[in-house]
Amino acid sequence: MTERKKPLEGLVVLDLTRVLAGPFAGMMLADMGARVIKVENPQGGDDARAYTPFQNGESAYFMSLNRGKESVTLNLKHPEGKRILKELAARADILVENYKPGTMKKLGLDYDVLSRVNPRLIYAASSGFGQTGPYSDRPAYDLIVQGMGGLQSITGTDPKHPLKVGSSMADILAGIFAVTGILAALHHRDLTGRGQMVDVAMLDCLVATLENAVARYETSGVAPGPIGNDHPSICPFATFESADGFINIAAGNDVLWARLCEVLGIPETAADPRFLTNRDRIENWLALKAILNAQTQGKTTAQWMEALMAVQVPCGPINTIDKVVSDPQVLAREMIVPVAHPVAGELKMPGVPIKFSETPASIAGPAPLLGEHVGAIYGGLLGMSEEEIRKLREEGAI
Repeated sequence: MTERKKPLEGLVVLDLTRVLAGPFAGMMLADMGARVIKVENPQGGDDARAYTPFQNGESAYFMSLNRGKESVTLNLKHPEGKRILKELAARADILVENYKPGTMKKLGLDYDVLSRVNPRLIYAASSGFGQTGPYSDRPAYDLIVQGMGGLQSITGTDPKHPLKVGSSMADILAGIFAVTGILAALHHRDLTGRGQMVDVAMLDCLVATLENAVARYETSGVAPGPIGNDHPSICPFATFESADGFINIAAGNDVLWARLCEVLGIPETAADPRFLTNRDRIENWLALKAILNAQTQGKTTAQWMEALMAVQVPCGPINTIDKVVSDPQVLAREMIVPVAHPVAGELKMPGVPIKFSETPASIAGPAPLLGEHVGAIYGGLLGMSEEEIRKLREEGAI
């Protein structure tokens, strides 16, 4: 039987990115089968290699974002370093970078230059604010963009305490959208034979995912604020107190609302004129929330889960991370996977969330050591001799 290949097998990616947004994109491409060559500064490599926590001296932060890649070192300020990058670009399908806009142009390695070297090259640039616009030259991190993009203003319990999302969503969304753009550009290249530049900004990606917050503002003229775990448009769709903690309940239509009232032992509440329709329930939410909480406090989360699932009312616990990594559904979908690293040892990390029926994706291997694949890439791919590689090291080019 022929071994099934991964969906992006055969593609070569140059990953010039650092920290999170770009490396996340490169990781997704590697998981789906692309050969991802991580090009790092010889002086320490990706900044994330120094980020905590560490396991046997290796950064778990870095390892979780750079699995399945190969690493070479390259000084892009050195003439020979520039020459080598052009040689690599000539053999690559995709280049991903997340430098501040203008940096690659100053180095003489921007899209205009590299597209002449390889007209089929897809050049994806991820940055805080994009390649154009009045903020394009500003530095940015996830916290800055979560604030500027409005996410902090609608997260939390009250306007006095703006809250960032617990994971770095601006970075992660930029990585996901970069991959989306790359895949679209690959399809265009299949049709035309030409690559193109993909420009992705963290701020753009965050604004694109504000969901109903923009719609609510445009229709009401009132800027939405934080409302905790309540939903602004669906009710009841919130977190409730149980006898031993909390439970999330999402009764998203009138049928589910009636079932919820039956399970809670308050069937008359479903017929209360204040709560007949979703709109009624939204308008009288504070009164309704008090009624529902008074009931949910009477049993444990597990007891309510059993009763509500029996009648198909969507509900769930608020799991801590230790419970997530041992959840039977998460494990059944291979979303926590052990990966063996030659120095750090075994490290468990999130698996691949996209499941393909014909070309299954998977973690290809651990994150590379800095410069681990210099011989394989410069010697094997570019045909350099050991003497040439040694000389390049001595000159500070790699």
